[in-house]
Amino acid sequence: MATPAPQNLAPDAPEQQVSPTHPLQMSKFLVAYGWTRLRQGELGVMPALAGLALIWAYFEIKQETFLSARNLSNLVLQISVTGTLAVGIVLVLLLSEIDLSVGSVSILCSAILGNLVVNQGWGWYWGIAVMLLAGAAVGAFQGAWIALLGVPSFVVTLAGLLGWQGVQQWVLGTTGTINVYDPHIGAIATTTLPAIWGWILAIVAGAVYALTRAQEQVRRRRAQLPAQPLVVVVAQAVFIAGLALLAVAILNGSLNSVWVFGKSFYTNPGVPTAAVILLGLVVFFAWVMKRTRFGRYVYAIGGSPEAARRAGINVAAIRIIAFTLCASLAAVGGLIQTSRLAAASQAIDPGQVTLEAIAAAVIGGTSLFGGRGSVWSALLGAVVIGSVGNGLDLDGQQPYVKLIVEGAILLLFVTIDAIARRGRVVAGRS
Repeated sequence: MATPAPQNLAPDAPEQQVSPTHPLQMSKFLVAYGWTRLRQGELGVMPALAGLALIWAYFEIKQETFLSARNLSNLVLQISVTGTLAVGIVLVLLLSEIDLSVGSVSILCSAILGNLVVNQGWGWYWGIAVMLLAGAAVGAFQGAWIALLGVPSFVVTLAGLLGWQGVQQWVLGTTGTINVYDPHIGAIATTTLPAIWGWILAIVAGAVYALTRAQEQVRRRRAQLPAQPLVVVVAQAVFIAGLALLAVAILNGSLNSVWVFGKSFYTNPGVPTAAVILLGLVVFFAWVMKRTRFGRYVYAIGGSPEAARRAGINVAAIRIIAFTLCASLAAVGGLIQTSRLAAASQAIDPGQVTLEAIAAAVIGGTSLFGGRGSVWSALLGAVVIGSVGNGLDLDGQQPYVKLIVEGAILLLFVTIDAIARRGRVVAGRS
């Protein structure tokens, strides 16, 4: 019997293994692969990346200082709180739940830190430890109320948004503000890495990402599961590595003599410590969600709680852990916020903090319908939200303009997510 001729790669089957070597073949393949994923509703981070590119291009045209090293460094500091809270939001969104209390929890933990360190005279390390434990306790309490009593997370955390804000005001007292001048706490938002450590961080991050992606594809092939083509994996690794190196080059001031977009980048002290904390949290929780049983259970519950329960997963315990981690990350966000402002204050609007964190998670690509998304979406979405606010501030716009624009962007990305979900249903992938 004659051996059948090998079939050509069809755009509708991106999982087939090919190794195009000619640049033209590679470009055609990548375009076909991306178009197929779009038609099947597998958008991933593509909408967020496209939106970020448009936002940066617009504000760079409006304000030539937008892409300067100093402003990008400020942007990194501005998104550190939102990004940290968004990581926790991603964990609960993957369960098809929501946490509306993260802003109030974050500010409450900031008040606890300020009260212990300034008013009670505790050491900074004990203050940080207690505030983190307080955040975890709040998350465990709310998670247990949701998981064990069956009260919807929207209602429980909405009550938390109001209640914990009241507790925070009680902790702060009549003044409503506690100035925190401890140098150890302040160093979180005021120090930067030495230039050499910034380069090492970028190289290690790029190498770890490439190695992780390669190992993942090898395991999938050995298990005879669909795997992404090698050219796609290589392209992703090169893109991430290049982005990391470019970011460090700008923040280190290495481009101070290079003209980009018609202007020169000037010297900047280095990569902010707060950015390293945020990146470390993103990398750690991305590993947890990808490589641990807990992460697999979260995705399973988000896809179908009943199916997960029948498979023997303790759904209640996973929900409690997820809400505990979410509130703990809110406490970390409160620590960074305290460092940035050198104070714990009730002047911060917890509702806006919460909604910006949720918006960052959704804009970055995490689905509101549960079971789809990545911790990396928290970082990407925070950059999008932060870029909008930063650009509007540079342009001298009023605060209400920022709220209107952020609301419109959130609505747009939720709509894209809903349309993509329809595409997955039609393609049989939902």
